[in-house]
Amino acid sequence: MLSGLTIRGRCLLAAGVAAGICALVLDERDLLRVSAFVIALPLLSLLLSGQVRFGVAARRVVDPPRVPVGSRADVELHISGSGRLPADGLVLEDGTPHALGDRPRFRLPVVPRHGGQVVSYPVTPALRGIHHIGPLRTWIVDPFGLAQFERELAGRSRLVATPQVVELAGLPADSGLGTGEDGTARMRAGHGEDDAMVRQYRQGDDIRRVHWKSTARRDELMVRVEERPWHGGVTVLLDRRSAAHRGNGPNSSVEWAVSAVASICLHLAQHGQQVRLVTEDGHPLTRGIGGDDGAHDEVLLDALAAVRPSPQRDLQCSRDPGDGHELIAVLGEVTTAGVAELTKLRPQETRSLAVLLQVRSWNGDGGGVDVEESARTLRAAGWNVVVADGPTTPISEVWRELCGQTRSESTGLMA
Repeated sequence: MLSGLTIRGRCLLAAGVAAGICALVLDERDLLRVSAFVIALPLLSLLLSGQVRFGVAARRVVDPPRVPVGSRADVELHISGSGRLPADGLVLEDGTPHALGDRPRFRLPVVPRHGGQVVSYPVTPALRGIHHIGPLRTWIVDPFGLAQFERELAGRSRLVATPQVVELAGLPADSGLGTGEDGTARMRAGHGEDDAMVRQYRQGDDIRRVHWKSTARRDELMVRVEERPWHGGVTVLLDRRSAAHRGNGPNSSVEWAVSAVASICLHLAQHGQQVRLVTEDGHPLTRGIGGDDGAHDEVLLDALAAVRPSPQRDLQCSRDPGDGHELIAVLGEVTTAGVAELTKLRPQETRSLAVLLQVRSWNGDGGGVDVEESARTLRAAGWNVVVADGPTTPISEVWRELCGQTRSESTGLMA
């Protein structure tokens, strides 16, 4: 119980006890009365402060509970007094992580017992993630500074700092159809064997895959693709490997990649496409986002807010990362072996697009893998590739260039 006394209170209590002993030895009744008062004062302060701490309640409101990085949220603390004794001289401190700034501290001279009091402060998350605000602690001190009690008034509240989303324009040609050729080239003709998916013949296709009925009907060579049926939708791959990125904090290349993925996924979903988001190891972060009223946007942003770098050194794919869908990959530094992993299980007739980050530009490092060599290897495998040169490269510009490549490719095929 005496642990609630401050240094001043303990010194005053010790002085009262010493004065009381001297009064008894010297038989001084006046001094004994003074010592009794000196001893009673800190003990009374201790008792009253202990009663007050149980008569204070608080709750926290975070508005809004989800904000983009760099945007403001307001935290409101509703303090109320419910005890018989007035709660005066409260010191409040709310715990906040480093990414939200300094810990706010308040002093409330009086807490009304009817209606309470509201104090608020702003927070601006500097880093993407799920941040926990709290606990809210108070220090109740008596007017003389003789006793002090610490108490936790409120637990933790969650604030989700989502990645920044950039508005994009346009779509890749025939996006969501699953392959790079014109969607009208795919057809379902008749029944039975004629139900096979077909497309135009390409140089190097196996002659055994020619669909002769469709060829006769269209008067041009058509080949079967029924081995891998078409599935609508787009798979977006986020490369979150720590070894593949450079830079620190909000200006790192991995944050640029997360922001790009968020922008691409939401843009595709807003245009009615089904979007599946996976990481470099094929682990799905979301399934079936889009194609509705956008109710799943928060799910996508929450998933990206919680993404953390992976210790995996290189890309390793045990299966097609696109799962038979059109694939858009946002990649950090990729080695020749990583490129081979990406391309070996991808069907050639399925469209694949990549955004390669020139990660050395994020910290001025001149070393690392040559991104142009990786881009050439991917293009040789039939991928559309755009290189993001550095942290100042606008995501919208990269997306526009990627869409332009697919439109040029589609025009060339039609010609």
